[in-house]
Amino acid sequence: MAVEGTTPASPVPIEDLTKITTSACEDALKTAEGYEHDKVGQWNSQIINTILQALITATAPSDSSTPAPYRFTVNSTIVQQGHIDKDAAAEGTQGNAGKRGMHSASGAFWDVNRDGMWTFKYPGAEEKGLDIVVSVTWFAVTP
Repeated sequence: MAVEGTTPASPVPIEDLTKITTSACEDALKTAEGYEHDKVGQWNSQIINTILQALITATAPSDSSTPAPYRFTVNSTIVQQGHIDKDAAAEGTQGNAGKRGMHSASGAFWDVNRDGMWTFKYPGAEEKGLDIVVSVTWFAVTP
């Protein structure tokens, strides 16, 4: 059963999670000018691995013999927007022309007090004709 509006405390503050994710997306797309089918897998892998590494580092116990308190999954979806006339977009006359609809949903069976999910749409992708949505899920593994 989906429960909307209830989010447990994130193991990493949401502000930090937003910075980590924004930085991962910016780094992955720094040389991209638009959707490139041959590179999109590499972009997704770089985004996912960068976020995972930051989450693991941020939540690692100081005592290396202590097990990690969380397990994470990270999902990155990159969608190509329809053809966009860059001149019209730069002039502000294009509006929503060329944009595609997208809806994504997830569900899980978990402890609502310790586990959770956060979803983020990277705003910097639109200027490249892309939509990027990243979801991070965490599962507490310690009592």
